[in-house]
Amino acid sequence: MEAFGYLVPYGLEWLNLLVRWLHIITGIAWIGASFYFVWLDNSIRPPAPGSDLAKKGVMGELWAVHGGGFYNPQKYLVAPAELPKELHWFKWEAYSTWLSGFALLTIAYYFNAQAMMIDRAVADLTTWQSVGIGLGFLVVGWVVYDLLCRSPLAKRELWFGVVIFALLVGAAYALTHLLSGRAAYIHVGAMIGTIMVANVAMLIIPGQRKMVNAMQAGGKPDPIHGIRAKQRSVHNNYFTLPVLFIMISNHYAMTYRHDHAWLVLAFIMAAGVFIRHFFNLRHRGRIEWRYPAIGVALLLAVAVAIAPPRPAAVAKQADPAAQFAQVKAIMDQRCLACHSTHPTQPGFAAAPAGIVFDTPDQIRQHALQIHKQVVELKAMPIGNLTNMTDAERAQVAAWFAAGAQ
Repeated sequence: MEAFGYLVPYGLEWLNLLVRWLHIITGIAWIGASFYFVWLDNSIRPPAPGSDLAKKGVMGELWAVHGGGFYNPQKYLVAPAELPKELHWFKWEAYSTWLSGFALLTIAYYFNAQAMMIDRAVADLTTWQSVGIGLGFLVVGWVVYDLLCRSPLAKRELWFGVVIFALLVGAAYALTHLLSGRAAYIHVGAMIGTIMVANVAMLIIPGQRKMVNAMQAGGKPDPIHGIRAKQRSVHNNYFTLPVLFIMISNHYAMTYRHDHAWLVLAFIMAAGVFIRHFFNLRHRGRIEWRYPAIGVALLLAVAVAIAPPRPAAVAKQADPAAQFAQVKAIMDQRCLACHSTHPTQPGFAAAPAGIVFDTPDQIRQHALQIHKQVVELKAMPIGNLTNMTDAERAQVAAWFAAGAQ
C-alpha cells in the first residue's frame, strides 16, 4: 500500500475538484431559486376586487414571458381551496449545497488543517483544536441566530438586521484571532451557509409540511407557518451576496491577510447587503439609488484602505547575480516544497495555481506574484509552514525593487 501513498494527495485533488464543481452547481440552483421567489413575491400584483382570482383567495399574480412561453404564477393568501395533486418542493437545492460545501470544507481545510487552518503567528493550535473551533462556530452561530429570530427583536426588522450583522462581524473578529485569515473567512461563510440551510430544514420545510398536512386532514392551514417561512426566506436572500463573496475570497489574499481582515470582511459584507436591498426594493417598483451607491462607496473605501504602500527606493546592488543567488536559496528552502513540479509538502499533489520555482527563469517569470504574496501580503508560504523570516522577505523585496534580475 505504501507504494501507492503518493497517489493520496492526487486523489484528494480530484475529490476537491469534483466536490467544488458540485458545490457551485447546487449553489447556483439554490441561490437562483431564492432570487427568483423573492423577486416573485415583490413583483406580484393583487387581483381586482371581486374578480374570480380574488374570490379564489389569490393574493397576487403576474404574467411573464421566457423561453418563448408565457407564464402566469399566482400566490394564495394562505392556501388554495383544494390541495393540488402535484406539489413541487424546493429543498434539495439547499441541502445539496450545504452537504457539498461541508464536504469541500473537510477536504480542503480539515484534512490539511496544519497548512490551511493554523497560522502560528495568530494562535498556536493543534489540528483538533482548529477543527473544533471551526465546527463550534457553525453550531453556535445557528443557535444564537435562531434564538434571536424567536425573540421580540425579530419584529423590529431594522434592529434585528443590525444585531445579526454585529453577530457576524463579532464571529469574524474572533475567528481571525484564532485561525489563519483564509480559514477564518471561509468559516464565517460556512456559518452563514449553515444558518441558511438550517432555516430551510428546521423551519421553512417543516412549516410547509404542517400546512399540507392540515389540508390533507380537511382543515385550514395556520398562516403563521407561512409568515415565519417568509421571514427566514428573506433573511436567506440578504445573506447570499456576503456568502458568495466569501466563497471566492480564498483567491484574494489582500483581504484575508490584512491586519484588520475582520473589518475588511465587515465592510464587504455590508456592501453586499446594501446592493441586495436595492434589487429587492426595485422588484417592488422602488428605485433607491442611494443603496448601491453606499455599497460601491464601501467597496471603494476598502480598496483604498488596504492598498499596499509604495515600496521604498532601493539602491541597485552591484552584483545582481549574487542578489538573485540569495533569493533562489530562499525560494528553494521556503517555497519549493509546494511550488515545484513534484511537491514534497504533504497534502499537495500539484503546485498551487500551477506556479513552480524549479528553475531560475521560472522564479524571474513570477517575480511580481512572488513580491505580492511574499512581501506585500505575507500570504506565502501558506501558514508560514516553512518559517520564512522577515529578513528573508526583505531580501526578496530588495531583489524585486532592484529589477528582479
